[in-house]
Amino acid sequence: MIKEFKEFISRGNVVDLAVGVIIGGAFGTIVSSLVDDILMPFIGVILGGINFSSLSLPFGSARIMYGAFLQNVVDFLIVAFCVFLFVKVTNKLFHHKATEKVEAEPVKSEEVLLLEEIRDLLKENKTVSKKKDK
Repeated sequence: MIKEFKEFISRGNVVDLAVGVIIGGAFGTIVSSLVDDILMPFIGVILGGINFSSLSLPFGSARIMYGAFLQNVVDFLIVAFCVFLFVKVTNKLFHHKATEKVEAEPVKSEEVLLLEEIRDLLKENKTVSKKKDK
């Protein structure tokens, strides 16, 4: 069991996943700060000074705090949009590099080279046999 755990933990995917989770958490903190400290006050001023988190409805002896829910929905949408932009830019950068690499070096396997050589020999043999028939 220890050997299997060592193999599992030494795989590159586990380390990559751990790094992704850590960076994702840090990125989420940055975006949450952007939303809470910059965007929401700006949106509140535009909407006439409304503080979303204080919006509520009375329901019997309780209060339904729908403002906090709206705040979380806005937070989610902004975080999702930021992640979308980040992934889009990252994919564009890496896809562009991958495309350049593929266009620069078309590499054929040994099997393909051998099959092409056989094809060329067969074509040559047919041409020679047609000339002999005439």
